[in-house]
Amino acid sequence: MTLAAKTVRIEATESLALARAKLSTALASAGKEPAELEARLLLEGATELSPLGLALQANQPLGESCASRLQSFLERRLADEPVSRILGRSGFYGLDLVVTPDVLDPRNDTEILVDAVLAFLHERPRGPRTILDLGVGSGAILCALLNSLPDAIGIGVDLSEAACRVARLNLHRCGLSQRGFVLCGKWAGALAGQFDLIVSNPPYIGLNEASSLAPEVARHDPPLALFAGEEGLDCYQQIAEDLQTLTKRGSAAFLEIGWRQADSVVRILDAAGFNNAMIVRDLGGRDRVIAVTKV
Repeated sequence: MTLAAKTVRIEATESLALARAKLSTALASAGKEPAELEARLLLEGATELSPLGLALQANQPLGESCASRLQSFLERRLADEPVSRILGRSGFYGLDLVVTPDVLDPRNDTEILVDAVLAFLHERPRGPRTILDLGVGSGAILCALLNSLPDAIGIGVDLSEAACRVARLNLHRCGLSQRGFVLCGKWAGALAGQFDLIVSNPPYIGLNEASSLAPEVARHDPPLALFAGEEGLDCYQQIAEDLQTLTKRGSAAFLEIGWRQADSVVRILDAAGFNNAMIVRDLGGRDRVIAVTKV
């Protein structure tokens, strides 16, 4: 962080437009990109205004309470706290979701998994479908799929009771609590029956990578949602063992992976009897999702 960024002061008499410009400059100076977007989001959070409201009131002064709140937001962001953590919410697949320190901050890359599921279903007859989200966390994936599939019902499972509460809250906020349910338990241990679709963004960071994580991740994402053994593969092993009993002929599973894990996860799935793995890459060209179907 540069000295200029550290010494920025937001004044109550400043207009919203000037405060936004100062925020953007300070964030860019500290290497926080996209700085303009982050500045707008922080200003929206501090003023409780919509983007249209910000535009209409651009020349209005901040006032004492908003200036104080915005100063706090800026200092927290410059100390590497993610914007979503500061605001307590995150956008994912067009949905506004609550995030707390108990859940992983939904990432844009995880939207690739939702895209892959919907593309897979586009080629198949429509109808009611059952979805299982293993390691549901905030409920981001489950909410996005249920919102996109009005005939589907879904169950999310998570080991963390606190995460389960957040997922239930997000299902309620999105108007999906009549079709989405959350259970607290370890992977498939609390489940019986088979599902049409299984999705998971499990912990997949190896303990050997902990020192290389960005501070936004290392300091603010819960370790339970990040780490899976020395190589980051432990959860895939457990999920692969459960897939045979959780799936039926024609069922599909979609798993998010670390970008260097494709070969290892394919071998794990192959050993469990799923030898038709398809790899989906993210917008950066990196391996991001593995999909398998039961034949």
